[in-house]
Amino acid sequence: MTLRIVLALVVLADVLSAIGIVFARHEHRQLFIELTRLEKARDELNIEFGRLQLEQATWAESNRIDQVARTRLGMAFPETRDIVVVRP
Repeated sequence: MTLRIVLALVVLADVLSAIGIVFARHEHRQLFIELTRLEKARDELNIEFGRLQLEQATWAESNRIDQVARTRLGMAFPETRDIVVVRP
């Protein structure tokens, strides 16, 4: 009688262990899929960030700023005769 109980407990433990393994593998697959999705999103954001840095560098170039100041704002460097030095 005790041998049957021990055998039943061993079979039950075996079945529970198998179910645990299946659950763990399923969880691993789900987490791997999520990791892959997040890595792809990270890579896309890194590409976008690099593009935005390049665009910012282009807009911030001094010759572009000078061109916009001259054409849109009508600004120009002052002539030497227009410069006044103020001393304390």
